[in-house]
Amino acid sequence: MTRLLIVLFFTSLYSFSQENNLQFFNTDWGRTVSWDAFCERTKAAGYDGIEIWFPSDVESQKQLKVALDKYNLKVGFLNGTNKSLPFNESLKAYTEHFKTLLSWNPAYINCHTGSDFFTTTQNKAFIEAANKIAKESGTPIYHETHRGRFSFNLPDTKTYLAAIPDLKLNLDISHWMVVHESLLENQDKELEEIINRSYHIHARVGHAEGPQVNDPEAPEWRKAVDRHLDIWEKIIRTKWAQSQTPFTITAEFGPPDYMPTLPYTKVPVADQWKANVFIMEAIKKRMKIKN
Repeated sequence: MTRLLIVLFFTSLYSFSQENNLQFFNTDWGRTVSWDAFCERTKAAGYDGIEIWFPSDVESQKQLKVALDKYNLKVGFLNGTNKSLPFNESLKAYTEHFKTLLSWNPAYINCHTGSDFFTTTQNKAFIEAANKIAKESGTPIYHETHRGRFSFNLPDTKTYLAAIPDLKLNLDISHWMVVHESLLENQDKELEEIINRSYHIHARVGHAEGPQVNDPEAPEWRKAVDRHLDIWEKIIRTKWAQSQTPFTITAEFGPPDYMPTLPYTKVPVADQWKANVFIMEAIKKRMKIKN
């Protein structure tokens, strides 16, 4: 009896640690302040890190490094296929940029991979180059579901998953909501493999007519918000069950013109920062995580 109680005790501790291990990253998309000010506000809001494109300016890189260290924030980087370059040049640039990103020891790298105008063979070359680097470096590298990329829709993405066993997704399902002009309510079976192969989440809420609702707190978007939360919860619980901890999430509501604006004035109809904090807190509430 005593032995059984000990086993149950440690099992419950393990379960508790698993189910409280989320890390939230803040997008710097639309940032207008210094790295120090941005990181200070990010830390105060309760994020664990930031997700960014690597700055091209050396002075900006220095300021970023100082701010990350000062506020004890992790960093996730983005890498992307330059679709304006010829295939071979684009693949070379994409592959070589990983060296710079890896030198910063990021928590992960999220990729805008390939193009919806590239052939399957060309897109696979980008995916496989990134996956090789992930295996060699030990740094997680994910491929985001995104309009304009190889993963712009659900059926095509499943084809790539079947062909590439080590393909790991960052699921930004808001893109698919507009591509498929629905909340994918009747596609749960089709989403099973997507959920199983998703290792990171971009938490933005889309709808049948656009990739971003104007304000996730507005009651008219409750159905869309709940649908996204349902899918995100399935992913998180799947990865917790597979012992992927911590599980990382980026709150990614965007600024104008992703954020709808009023005509003529271009004033945004909602607050981007508030929307991202709201969605982070909504996920914590859904997953019963205490601040």
